[in-house]
Amino acid sequence: MQKSSAVILFDGVCNLCNGFVQFVIRHDSRGYFHFAALQSAEGQALLRAQGVTLPTTLDPDSVVLVEAGQVYTHSTAVLQIARHLSGLWPLLGAGVVVPRAWRDAAYRWVARNRYRWFGRQAACLLPTPELKSRFLSA
Repeated sequence: MQKSSAVILFDGVCNLCNGFVQFVIRHDSRGYFHFAALQSAEGQALLRAQGVTLPTTLDPDSVVLVEAGQVYTHSTAVLQIARHLSGLWPLLGAGVVVPRAWRDAAYRWVARNRYRWFGRQAACLLPTPELKSRFLSA
């Protein structure tokens, strides 16, 4: 992993989440982000190393960003991720002026319905050989 990089942890079986990862990869021209499924051993180890524990028996309800020793979840993670993307996406960072409770309420509403609206996969996303270096693995 690059010294100046961040890791996005995502629900590896969620179609919406996998689409989000593909979106980030397309708009991350510097290769700043690396990825791991929240359900993976690598994802859980990274969270433990940061002092964060998430229930593994429940479906994850948030994307998690680990950056510079900080852990961001829910809408704040998405806004932090947008700051590093190419194009106009960093402008989404202005969304921090919206109260976090409101942003997270909207985020959680989508998270609760994502499997119904977008479906889920039987197994976590497997990266293509070209993208394998961007994913954490043992």
